Amino acid sequence: MSINKLALIRYKTIDECLQNRFRKWTLEDLIDKVSEAVYEYEGIITGVSKRTVQADIQLMRSDKLGYNAPIIVIDKKYYAYEDKKYSIFKTAINPTDAEKLKEVVNVLKQFSGFTYFEEMTETLLKLENTLYKNNQTKKNCIQFEQNPLLKGISHIHGLYQATVHQRPLLLEYQSFTAQKAHEHIYYPYLLKEYRNRWFLIAKRKGHQALFTLALDRIKAFQALPQEPFITHEGIDFDTYFLDVIGVTKTENDRPVKVILEVNRSNAPYILTKPLHPSQEVCREDERGIIISIEVILNFELEREILGFGSSVRVLSPRILANRIRKNLELACQAYNL
Repeated sequence: MSINKLALIRYKTIDECLQNRFRKWTLEDLIDKVSEAVYEYEGIITGVSKRTVQADIQLMRSDKLGYNAPIIVIDKKYYAYEDKKYSIFKTAINPTDAEKLKEVVNVLKQFSGFTYFEEMTETLLKLENTLYKNNQTKKNCIQFEQNPLLKGISHIHGLYQATVHQRPLLLEYQSFTAQKAHEHIYYPYLLKEYRNRWFLIAKRKGHQALFTLALDRIKAFQALPQEPFITHEGIDFDTYFLDVIGVTKTENDRPVKVILEVNRSNAPYILTKPLHPSQEVCREDERGIIISIEVILNFELEREILGFGSSVRVLSPRILANRIRKNLELACQAYNL
């Protein structure tokens, strides 16, 4: 068990309590809250001692970690932040720490060519940009895709903890087609992002099939520590989505070879940004290219193809070509007003 990790959980919990100005916090209250947090995140049932929380408060007050938290005691009993807007997570990075972090970023960037570090590229860029903002007066020089209106993002941490620690969930969910939300017990296995939208792959109690639940359709959830967790045997979730574009898939789906004809003007785009890792070029001439991909036929694949309009034509399989043709015909009818 990482002592540093537990300490950060304690600091975060104390910080959240002291930011809540609608309640008076005694030392005993803080101990209770910190004990609940270490149980929720790490499953530790022994709680924390009075001495530990007192030491945490003193450390947060000090300059040792750079917090210098303005923690005061009111009426010799209640703990609070003297500055109502203060949080240890809002403190600026001091120049010394910033320089050290820059060095760390530069070292990690050297590993960007290795497979294990490819997924860290965006994280490193975000950190580098944050350090630049903290030490320069110039405007940002890089922007990442964000959707401030996206719902369900606040669920990620709790769902991630439940997935990692294999905790069943009582989850209230309302699909796009349902008239109202329904509560069921789910066993979470995987969190997956697709086009800036998050999904939970889980199994519902009493069902064998996997469910793909959009986080923005989850109304509420809670962990059920007393409920036995049921694993889903026979599936490697690290490779489960390798043969699919998007997240729509069942265990019985099998990939098929999709042949696409791409005109010359869009060929460079698809060559430099493949539709799928399985993409292969079958033919290339002055008219364009013909490519193949091995994927499951689903809604996201159709939407990807339709996004190219007349630039991409499905040669096979026939069932996919017919679906695309029907969609294009309906689109034409919508403009024949």
